Amino acid sequence: MKKNVVSKIGGQAVMEGVMMRGERSMATAVRNAAGEITVESKRFKDTKQKRLFSKIPVVRGVINFVQMMYVGVGITLRSAEVAGEDYEPSAFEKKLSEKTGVDIMKVAMGFSVVLGILLAVALFVVLPEFLVGLLFKIPALASWPVWVMNLLTGFVRIGIFVAYIAGCAKVPEVKRLFMYHGAEHKTINCFEHGEELTVENVQKYSTKHKRCGTTFLFLVMLVSILVFSVATYVLGEIGLDATKIWLRTLCKIALLPIVAGLSYELLKILAKFDNPICNAIRAPGMWLQKLTTRQPDDDMVEVAIAAFRTVQNMDADETFPTEKFTIKLPYKTAREKLEKILPASEFETSDVDWILCDVLKVKRSELPLQKYVDEEHLKKAEKLAKERATHRPLQYVLGYQDFYGQKITVSEGVLVPRPETEILAKLTAEIAENKKVLDLCTGSGAIAVAVKKLCPAADVTASDVSEKALEIASYNASLNDAEVKFVLSDVFANVVEKYDVIVSNPPYIPTADIEKLDKEVKDFEPKIALDGGADGLEFYREIAKGVKEHLTDGGTLLLEFGIGQENALTDIFKEVFSDVRTVRDFQDVPRILILK
Repeated sequence: MKKNVVSKIGGQAVMEGVMMRGERSMATAVRNAAGEITVESKRFKDTKQKRLFSKIPVVRGVINFVQMMYVGVGITLRSAEVAGEDYEPSAFEKKLSEKTGVDIMKVAMGFSVVLGILLAVALFVVLPEFLVGLLFKIPALASWPVWVMNLLTGFVRIGIFVAYIAGCAKVPEVKRLFMYHGAEHKTINCFEHGEELTVENVQKYSTKHKRCGTTFLFLVMLVSILVFSVATYVLGEIGLDATKIWLRTLCKIALLPIVAGLSYELLKILAKFDNPICNAIRAPGMWLQKLTTRQPDDDMVEVAIAAFRTVQNMDADETFPTEKFTIKLPYKTAREKLEKILPASEFETSDVDWILCDVLKVKRSELPLQKYVDEEHLKKAEKLAKERATHRPLQYVLGYQDFYGQKITVSEGVLVPRPETEILAKLTAEIAENKKVLDLCTGSGAIAVAVKKLCPAADVTASDVSEKALEIASYNASLNDAEVKFVLSDVFANVVEKYDVIVSNPPYIPTADIEKLDKEVKDFEPKIALDGGADGLEFYREIAKGVKEHLTDGGTLLLEFGIGQENALTDIFKEVFSDVRTVRDFQDVPRILILK
């Protein structure tokens, strides 16, 4: 009797890839959406209990069967994700995940395993019993012995199984899965024949293999005929009617673990020997592999070799590093995911742009050039998008705002600098060189930092009543390498020096109007930076009271103000300044007063 060389590595096909499993490790290689081979691997935990069960015949087969079902479903879902085929958990799965706190993909895997078992039981246990039961209701057949019913049921089950596989093979995605199945077999066959694992060598071998899961499933059906025949005989001996469909079905479901365990042991024995008897027993299973395998292309073989070599290396060397998949999604797909979180009906489309720019570290003009987004970047982008979906300002979500060429850190403690405030900073910088400048109500420090960067020779001081704001402003000055002095002061209360230029963007929203503002503003930005009193002019009056004391002769005051406040401010400052000029913003709205 000739004994075969048997590899300790086996595997299965997954979406656009192959999973290989060894004695101590497992690796899955998948070709991702970018066409690259990426590998994910892990080592198995070795426990005394596991070692004990692995030595008990039949029991080890049951455990292996259950593990392979669960692992197989998980790897298939994971590989589909890598290949760019998204699995969207159902609403029920999401709800169950929230209630139990279990990872949603584990919930999905659990449901897939349960549904798979239920489908298998329905198709290969219940349906054959039902069909044969109908047959035996014919009076001429009703007297046939139970063993004939068992035999017919087995043949019907095999027929349904073959028809099921043949039907699945017509689906394009399943056809590719079967091609990867062929690549897995070819790779193992090549190794077992002692040849180097190259694409050329692997392609010489058969797509069929003696230890294939297809052969195992056929053996399950073969063994089930024998086991169920014994079971129905025992039922008859104890006085039960073994022709009752419900009783036969329950009995077969209960005996499935034993059938799986016995089939596993038989498969192991058949794989070790090459003789007429063994060949005859496994011949139908080998024939069925003509349906479940296809000739793979060279790219698929490369994937199978990558998975095999990884397991080979990990089993041989416990220090060999594990790997994680590098998942890449087409840029368009990644963008669509973010746009679902931030629909254009509710948010600016540019929000998605800026989130992607931040995550990918590219300019907005470079976004159309992006082909793929990897998983880690997408997860980060989705997290930011979900934050933005609460209407938290985009700048708070990202943690910064670009302001006149400087990166300004912002959070709930300070107002988000607006584009029109850049005009105020520009006008200030035009007259600030070699001057002493005071930025009142500095907030994030954006104006002070911009002026100092534009006018290095300017002596810039910034003040605010909020300690939190000054902390952020000080950080921004340091971040942008801008030398700015800071003073904690309510308007001019703690300001003791005189300045050539005073600039301010104080709170100017009337108290009653704050609740009418967008959610992004009223619910997140600090009210202390928005509320300008009953008419919105309270801070301007305070500035008017103390400005002469703190402005040098010939000095300039620059103020930003709200829509419709121009005339009122002119009246407030007309007794202090003789030269008053208004500057309009980007929308041609009066926005800034320059007073001398």
